[in-house]
Amino acid sequence: MKAFTLERYGDRTGMRAADLPDPQVGADDVLVKVHAASVNPLDIRIRNGDFKTFLPYRLPLVLGNDLAGTVVRVGPSVTRFTVGDEVYGRPDKDRIGTFAELIAVHQDDLAPKPATLTMAEAASLPLVALTAWQALVERAHVQPGQKVLIHAGAGGLGSVAVQLARALGAHVATTVSTAKVDLAEDLGADEVIDYRTQDFETLLDGYDVVLDSLGGENLTRSLRILRPGGTAISVAGPPDPAFARELGANPFLRLAMTALSFRTRRQAKSLGVTYAFLFMKADGDQLRRLTTLVDTGEIRPVVDRVFPFEETLQAMEHVEKGRAKAGKVVVSMA
Repeated sequence: MKAFTLERYGDRTGMRAADLPDPQVGADDVLVKVHAASVNPLDIRIRNGDFKTFLPYRLPLVLGNDLAGTVVRVGPSVTRFTVGDEVYGRPDKDRIGTFAELIAVHQDDLAPKPATLTMAEAASLPLVALTAWQALVERAHVQPGQKVLIHAGAGGLGSVAVQLARALGAHVATTVSTAKVDLAEDLGADEVIDYRTQDFETLLDGYDVVLDSLGGENLTRSLRILRPGGTAISVAGPPDPAFARELGANPFLRLAMTALSFRTRRQAKSLGVTYAFLFMKADGDQLRRLTTLVDTGEIRPVVDRVFPFEETLQAMEHVEKGRAKAGKVVVSMA
């Protein structure tokens, strides 16, 4: 099969197109012919080596964390899918590799593709939709009437999170650039803050939940708009001790993560709020619940651009250099 492999950590020069053997299919695995895969900032960070301390991949590695495609083979213990099914999903973090013609995925990490979406649209959703679900539903337990701030509401994660928070009955605020105000309003945000001309910290107060995808000073300022007892969940902030325990990290790594997040956790505690780091996990059952929201029109994907598969490296560069106007960048094998 054809694939794009990471030969060494660093910039794009460490990646190349390659011909590889077809994946082996385990008892609980589904072999999927990939029709489309999306590019995430996570792919760039893995390529750069940002996570190699706690995600020790063996190189060469096929990158890619989202897919939509067709089942072409199933393992002997598979009960959820049959050959010919259209599926989408985010493989487990230890089994990534969707920038390829084929991938073997555990049946529990896949879901039927939303009937209302194209393959490219479906491929844009799994990682960001699961991240939004795990932040807003699993961690924050967002309830109707609560106030939720979603940063970067026109981006890949933000565009889905705004719609999910709205579907959960929350009052939703978001930050976007001037050119994306109309899109954020169309996605259902109740308050849209143009970060180029407005300061969210002076405009918002008493929020129950913040979903942060920017980190740094943006995260620090977000803590201050929460009500006492509120929660800030970040996918870009420093890893915390809870994540280290979830990861099963060794004592040295647990100590390092505790130190990295100490300042943020201390700031949160002084304000009477909570900080949590989120590294999403694959979950086919959660994706099935999200599929219902997609097929009923409560969540729709936002796709910036679709690249042909042979231009996967250009698609990654498009994301890395911030050229995407809104939503996700997809590569298509069609």
